[in-house]
Amino acid sequence: MYIIVIGGGKIGYYLSRTLLSEGHEVLVIEKDQAKCQHISDELGSICIRGDGCEATTLAEAGMGRANMLIAVTPEDEDNLVSCQMAKQKFNVPMTIARLNNPKNRPIFKKLGIDVAVSSIDLILEHIEEEVPTHPLTHLLSLKDGEQEIVEVKVPPTSPVVGKRLKDIPLPRDSFLSLIIGKEKGAQLPTPNTIIEPDDRLIAVTRPELEGELMAKISGS
Repeated sequence: MYIIVIGGGKIGYYLSRTLLSEGHEVLVIEKDQAKCQHISDELGSICIRGDGCEATTLAEAGMGRANMLIAVTPEDEDNLVSCQMAKQKFNVPMTIARLNNPKNRPIFKKLGIDVAVSSIDLILEHIEEEVPTHPLTHLLSLKDGEQEIVEVKVPPTSPVVGKRLKDIPLPRDSFLSLIIGKEKGAQLPTPNTIIEPDDRLIAVTRPELEGELMAKISGS
């Protein structure tokens, strides 16, 4: 597989080294001469100096025959432009972008980037897996990141304990789809469902409303 990597920093370097070890053909595009020279010294003549946002540079790199483009610069705007150009101008089948600010995920998806990877999201996922007291867990993204399915655990001290669902002021565009209790198991909620301590609430909400939802449920 021929893979072009935009960005020759630490991520680009180690990514390229791994891809090479797996037998892929790799070319790195990097603006900085020193970084480009370091990659060439360590990995061979696989780096060219240039701007991965420019069509002429991508054409010189053989983008027309690339199977994949991976943009891992520190700038989300550059990663977005590189992936868009690869997709629209050169018909590259797969584009992957480093996402430095997770809030930019919806626009990346909306503009056709196949995969946007955020190190912040990955770290949070590990925290959610390893720390059982973490109050909110992301389960699934819907509608290109416009909505999220999340799990919120109800602590014993929560202000919603003992209340009926219809009496809990959830954030706008948010609703509960499933309640998993310690004793009662999973059940579909009704307006009269009583929230109990340690219930796990499966909710649909918007990414920007997760904090408000968590505050309503956990009381923090």
